[in-house]
Amino acid sequence: MTEQRTESAEIRAVSFLAADAVALVAEADAFNTALYGHADATPMKPEEFEPPSGLFVVAYASGEPVGCGGYRLSPDHAEGAVVEFKRLYVRPAARRRGLARAILGELEDRARSVGYTKVVLDVGRKQGAAHTLYELVGYHRIPGFSIYRDKPGNRAYGKNL
Repeated sequence: MTEQRTESAEIRAVSFLAADAVALVAEADAFNTALYGHADATPMKPEEFEPPSGLFVVAYASGEPVGCGGYRLSPDHAEGAVVEFKRLYVRPAARRRGLARAILGELEDRARSVGYTKVVLDVGRKQGAAHTLYELVGYHRIPGFSIYRDKPGNRAYGKNL
């Protein structure tokens, strides 16, 4: 697998259960809990993030884990070639350096390389920087999906790969 680098980070595929991935997902859950009063409750299984149908990556800066994200076959889209991005997160001290865009691009490239043709994701209304990023890189609003489809403030996005 290829690795993508930003000026200050290296993005590596890892197991969803790797220590760095587990720690970053826990931080993402804590971040969501602080914003919304609860972590993302979407049902997920670690094996959904294993190749070839899924993947999880961690971004490292100076050898330290600073961000993560993954994809899995979307359980809410019957088309079969749709991937759902989950747990896109960058530690606060590492934000505004292009890491989220790099993680997003890496996930898109890898999903495309195994045959996915569309990506979907959802994000809560309080994450304005995420909305801005998704729209800047070509995502568009789509109808809600998953357990949050009818929740006020939930925003779903999609992009053809």
